Amino acid sequence: MQVSVQLRPEKIVVPKDEPDASCGAVVCFSGVVRNTEEGKPIRSLYYEAYQPMAENLIREIFNELDRRFPCTSAEVIHRLGTVPVGETSLFVRIRSPHRAEAFQLLTGFLDRLKQDVPIWKTQP
Repeated sequence: MQVSVQLRPEKIVVPKDEPDASCGAVVCFSGVVRNTEEGKPIRSLYYEAYQPMAENLIREIFNELDRRFPCTSAEVIHRLGTVPVGETSLFVRIRSPHRAEAFQLLTGFLDRLKQDVPIWKTQP
């Protein structure tokens, strides 16, 4: 599986989708900062990461999940720094020949991202 990982401070602009005739499924997820955190109103969140380790771990997670849910590619953009309410903090795109594997890979990745990857969010 081909994996692309970007951790960066710039606003996330969804990259153009490059069609792949071998893929019948393209599943996208955007995580958006909501206006409350732990029941309290907020204006933004601040994301920081141990970048080299986070990037490597994201790739490892995808490679591990790909053995159970074979997919063609995975693309991740995670924003770092201050992200205001309503803006995207995470974008993930999975390409796969079949939809079931794409959804399973995406769900498994999102669970592991929050649990295992050294990316932290705080309120500024």
